[in-house]
Amino acid sequence: MGLVRCAGPFSLCRFTILNRGKPFDVDGLLINHPEVVIAPGTPIERWCLSATDIDRMRAIAALPMIAGVGAIWASTETKAIEAAGILSAAHGLGIQVAEDLGENDRTSTGFLPPSEFERAADAFFAQPETSVRGWERAVDAQARVHRAVSRIASSHVNGDLAIVAHGAVGTLLFCMLAGSLINRSFDQPFQGHFWRASLPDLRPIEGWKPIAPRA
Repeated sequence: MGLVRCAGPFSLCRFTILNRGKPFDVDGLLINHPEVVIAPGTPIERWCLSATDIDRMRAIAALPMIAGVGAIWASTETKAIEAAGILSAAHGLGIQVAEDLGENDRTSTGFLPPSEFERAADAFFAQPETSVRGWERAVDAQARVHRAVSRIASSHVNGDLAIVAHGAVGTLLFCMLAGSLINRSFDQPFQGHFWRASLPDLRPIEGWKPIAPRA
């Protein structure tokens, strides 16, 4: 974990990406925002992206797979809005926000030291119907983000759709859409990943892939 950690954004869209230099069409992309600067005295939802990971977001914003984005959504958390803003600036688009795209509610504990956070996160995924240390239950966070993304995707009409949210809810959403039980084995290995899905049915095509090399 070190001095930085993050939750994670994701997006859903239709676009063309490159595979060994050859373009192919895909139906969706889910991006988890990259790492943030840990600020123990600041509410987690107000944490900002680290300088290194701003560069990682700029790298994915410049890729051909993002070129067809016609709308960008983000949660109301600072890190998601910052990540969405990088996509927005690269493509001349505005940002729409939705509070129910937010990360699982952990306000009962606030900041936890890395090792303690990992133990709590393991329990969060392992006991999805239990409020671990007062956190929002995994089943509730999963249902919330599914409603939010379904609502946004069903009303989207222009070009590709990018939704920037967070890692835990992104993993929970993937589990639901893939027809799998909640399990942390589906989680990203580190912050700043994406997964693809089709639109409008939100069918996952592949699991988490890094948005850019990690420094």
